[in-house]
Amino acid sequence: MPLEFLKRGGGGKRTGPAPEAPPEEITAQDYAVRLNYHGKSSEGVRMKAGPNARRELPGMLLGLTQNEIEVVEPLPVEFSEAAPYITHPSEAMQWINAHHGNSPIARHAISVLETVGALDLAFDTFVVTLLDGETDTSGYPEYNAIVGGVASHWDEATGDMIVRAVAGWGGKGVRGDTDRTATRILSGLLTNILASQYAIGLTPLDRPVPAAGRGGLVCAHCGFASVHERAFYCPKCGMRLLRG
Repeated sequence: MPLEFLKRGGGGKRTGPAPEAPPEEITAQDYAVRLNYHGKSSEGVRMKAGPNARRELPGMLLGLTQNEIEVVEPLPVEFSEAAPYITHPSEAMQWINAHHGNSPIARHAISVLETVGALDLAFDTFVVTLLDGETDTSGYPEYNAIVGGVASHWDEATGDMIVRAVAGWGGKGVRGDTDRTATRILSGLLTNILASQYAIGLTPLDRPVPAAGRGGLVCAHCGFASVHERAFYCPKCGMRLLRG
């Protein structure tokens, strides 16, 4: 009996196209975004304690900007986890809720300076403006525009106010002269701070570190709920916190 059924089928010629050999090199489309954030901070200047010293902060920017000056208060306890990091949704949502009422210039400045570690609104009061450069059509500073102003906090040991000049810039691009311009502006801001009638002199910058936890005391004077549970002075009004 012939064993025809053991023969392989399809013995005829292949009618379809032959498979192509994989190429030795492939052509790939490259995608990249390079973000460069920069910040500068001066030495601290010790100021005499009291509400009048704090009222002088916006005036320290006069002569260095033609733009609106905005005061950003320390964050209350409900925003203690706020951070400008989109990869952490809960922190990012707190940050958006905390700053949605600020101007585009202030939001950009806070984002840049918090990202590089030059600002912490757990205890800093931030007086901010556009110091150099232009904004886009939506009001946000261009990558080489310099934003900043002065940041202040209350010395936990003495109750004095410590004020420093801060400046930041960044985004999609770099320019070599921006750093030099920022240094010049920072020098002008520090000169204005030292010219205040409440200025005592330069002091080593020892910024307080917020303690772990969900917050500290509520200020009996202004009602601010401090996010720094070991604070002795209210980050917002500077009055001593009352402890039981």
